[in-house]
Amino acid sequence: MLDGILLEKVGVPSASIVTDIFEVTGRAMAEQWGLPYYRFLVMPHPTANLTEAELDQRAREIAPEVVKLLLQGQE
Repeated sequence: MLDGILLEKVGVPSASIVTDIFEVTGRAMAEQWGLPYYRFLVMPHPTANLTEAELDQRAREIAPEVVKLLLQGQE
């Protein structure tokens, strides 16, 4: 999350992803670092216990949103 915020602050498009239990923390971090409206993506928690196939499925599901965020930017 912080990497994405710092990249955006210097004009490099980014797409940060957090799991749903960290959404509030992500919002607080963005505000703390001066980007209160920083847009990021949220996926279901947890990810640590998923199989490789399940992780691949999650990646396929969120990939279009990553592309959309990168192309639209932090408007």
